[in-house]
Amino acid sequence: MPVATLFFQLSAEFKSKYKSKCQSKFQSKAKSQKLTLLTAMAATLAITSGCQSLKTANTSHQSGTMIQAQNADQPKKLESFNITGKIGVTTPASDSSGAQGGSAFYAWGQQDDRFAIELIGALGIGKTNIEYDGQTATLVSEKTGTLTADDPEELLQKATGWQAPISQIPYWISGRPAPSDSAPQMDAQNRLISSVNGEWTASFTYKGSDKRPSKISAVQPQGNKVVMTINH
Repeated sequence: MPVATLFFQLSAEFKSKYKSKCQSKFQSKAKSQKLTLLTAMAATLAITSGCQSLKTANTSHQSGTMIQAQNADQPKKLESFNITGKIGVTTPASDSSGAQGGSAFYAWGQQDDRFAIELIGALGIGKTNIEYDGQTATLVSEKTGTLTADDPEELLQKATGWQAPISQIPYWISGRPAPSDSAPQMDAQNRLISSVNGEWTASFTYKGSDKRPSKISAVQPQGNKVVMTINH
């Protein structure tokens, strides 16, 4: 499929979902706003959608150790995907201010270790595009202009002050621990319900018998929190 066609389809899907979710709150803006999803990155990133097949695996439940194997019923990591939803971020109180928070609607397209994200209502910095080519992360927003960093977490913090476990999310949205996770916990249906990555502790919510989560919440002891809803 041509790249331009692929990005047009993703843009149309995001427009529809964003409009339905924001209609009551932003109706006057929605009539005049025309969203063009990820077109600035279409020349450098080809996004393909679809779910991958399940593969046989075994999962280690041992607390405090690296994931060494996976369970036979655990979903395979999605190497290519398109997802949309809403993300909320909270930062802890400081000496000069109380706890702060913000939210944005997002569309995320990924292929292997490359991804492109568009944020609308983007956490206080306006419409934002984040791109990662596997080596360098680039962020473009109305407020910050163009910024670059070695990894997306560093870039997001540089631009907004927010912290989020971006590199782990492609694993977590697939319903499986990241390779650097420890202490994964499964429910009775062998679905990942919690996992630890460094200072982040993530919990997962599912709809019905779905194998992939519809919501991820990740918190740090210092008070940083990220809540992400997912439309696969």
